[in-house]
Amino acid sequence: MGKINTILLDCDNTLVLSEELAFEGCADLINEIAATKHVPLDRPFTGESLIVEFVGQNFRGMMVSLQARYGFHMSPAELDDYVRREEDVVIAKLQEKLVACPGADDVLARLAASGQYKLAVVSSSALRRVQASIDKVGQAKYFGADVYSAATSLPTPTSKPDPAIYLFAMEKLGKSAAECIAVEDSKSGTLSGTRAGLKVIGYVGPYKEEEREHMEQVLREAGAVVIMQDWSEFDECLAKIERGEV
Repeated sequence: MGKINTILLDCDNTLVLSEELAFEGCADLINEIAATKHVPLDRPFTGESLIVEFVGQNFRGMMVSLQARYGFHMSPAELDDYVRREEDVVIAKLQEKLVACPGADDVLARLAASGQYKLAVVSSSALRRVQASIDKVGQAKYFGADVYSAATSLPTPTSKPDPAIYLFAMEKLGKSAAECIAVEDSKSGTLSGTRAGLKVIGYVGPYKEEEREHMEQVLREAGAVVIMQDWSEFDECLAKIERGEV
């Protein structure tokens, strides 16, 4: 196995506790779209109901799913316009309330100080939102320009579980999958990393206590080789992968 020298990190609910805030803003906009398009929803979407269904997917991915489910149509220009509006709504919420995932800052600081690893962010979310998130919590200094977005960085926008964004990031960084590991909190993110040939650490810290066991199983089934309950376990998870135990 090649020596691991690169750590690829998902952003939302892996580095920062953003999912709940983002989905709140997103739900408001989706309910507005449903009204405009005369989509008969059983009940309006809430941040919580969207999270259950779409965690790890970006807004464009959600819209594609919802159009298929409810049989309404949106022109590409209209979709682009809503994607921009969703970004604005969510960034405003994040700038107001966002905090880092507990323990993530300590690990990033230690990894950066060691000089052994290249650190990069690989997210489904729009680049502007990811940058706003890591700026807000003071993590941007660890990544520099190595921030990659499936919604923004690729020639054709996509969303995890498509592995395209991981493949793109590795190509830009000049790294092979054997040199990298990924840290992911969602099924779609874990699938994305695994399909790109990466060993994935599945992180279940931000989930509610009663959901963690289930999510652990979901992430393992999606390909996570080891599960991390808390960032304090990161070193041991990494060591297991480096020793070739998983």
